[in-house]
Amino acid sequence: MASKKVTKFDLVEAVYQKSNCEKYVVQEVVDNFLMEIRNALGNGATIELRGFGTFEPRLRKGRASARNPKTGEHLSVAPHYVAAFRSGQELKKTLWNLEPSKSDD
Repeated sequence: MASKKVTKFDLVEAVYQKSNCEKYVVQEVVDNFLMEIRNALGNGATIELRGFGTFEPRLRKGRASARNPKTGEHLSVAPHYVAAFRSGQELKKTLWNLEPSKSDD
């Protein structure tokens, strides 16, 4: 399967086409939805969207010695949180049936 990138603009456009709402309303709803996910993760909460997946903050261990591959600079990395996603059953089933293309190898 060729990798097609879908942007927030594309999502807003798709929802707009399928709804009876004005485009600016759809844009505001999408922006608010994403902001609420960001805020909840920032407060340490787990977001569970049944059938789609779960977003959760995960603690990454720090390292005393690391190297910036771009500059070669040696530095240390403190423990920090990252956003993690686990797909739900319905999303897994949807992706399971995708046909791989030659460019996926």
